[in-house]
Amino acid sequence: MVSAKKENAARWVFAGCAALSILCVALICWFLFANGLPAILEIGPMKFLFSSTWAPDQNQFGIWTMIAGSLILGAGAIILGVPLGVLCAVFLAYYCPKKLYKPFKFSIDLLAGIPSIVFGFFGLTLLVPILQQLFPGISGKGVLTASILLAMMILPTIVSVCENALQNVDPSYYEASRALGAGHDRTVFFVCLPAAKQGVLTAIVLGIGRAVGETMAVIMVAGNAAILPASLLSPLRTLTTGIVLEMSYASGLHREALIGMGCVLFVLVLVLNLGFMMLRKKETV
Repeated sequence: MVSAKKENAARWVFAGCAALSILCVALICWFLFANGLPAILEIGPMKFLFSSTWAPDQNQFGIWTMIAGSLILGAGAIILGVPLGVLCAVFLAYYCPKKLYKPFKFSIDLLAGIPSIVFGFFGLTLLVPILQQLFPGISGKGVLTASILLAMMILPTIVSVCENALQNVDPSYYEASRALGAGHDRTVFFVCLPAAKQGVLTAIVLGIGRAVGETMAVIMVAGNAAILPASLLSPLRTLTTGIVLEMSYASGLHREALIGMGCVLFVLVLVLNLGFMMLRKKETV
């Protein structure tokens, strides 16, 4: 009798926690769209989304350059971070000596706990001067610097998720491949790693979410110019940095347009996540 009451109480507690989580998401969505959609409709959805002119003092609120900036940085971070993260995960799962595993794993976990502002200082004091020396005449702040920094920031997530996926691969896959005469390296990269592709896709989804949503570190190294970058060394501005840079003094339609940018960012991340979820489902089938 007591056990049944405890189970019912636990069930209600878990249901309450789940309902609270859903309520928080619903409230965030309500705030964003209730405050942002009117501005988007007033400006004009096509003009707001696809115009490249962002000049609040002239009532020009086109955010296409910032949408493109977010996508470019997200892609750059994934291109640089995923291969390195997957290889690190493979090393941890199949090659790392036992004596080195804990220090290496601790270093990865420690990297995940470093505040983004510290990453920003690192990029500002190390990466930017290096690029200034390699390419004289540029500021050093731009697509390449921000992409490298974001790749470093998403690395711990990718390594952890991919390593867990590799550790969960059925050992019989490895044993069967070796029994058929395949070497260790070939088995790892052509049998075990493909078997863990769901984990790799999950890591990519989480990495994109982190990269597209990052703000403080990007502000410090991206250059923050609301233009379409002409090269990897050109400055750019993302949706998140645009909101942070101007929200403190914005008012009226300007402020509502910034909240509208938050709506676009929310939908953008949602679409990217849904796309990868559909890809995962297709791969599973």
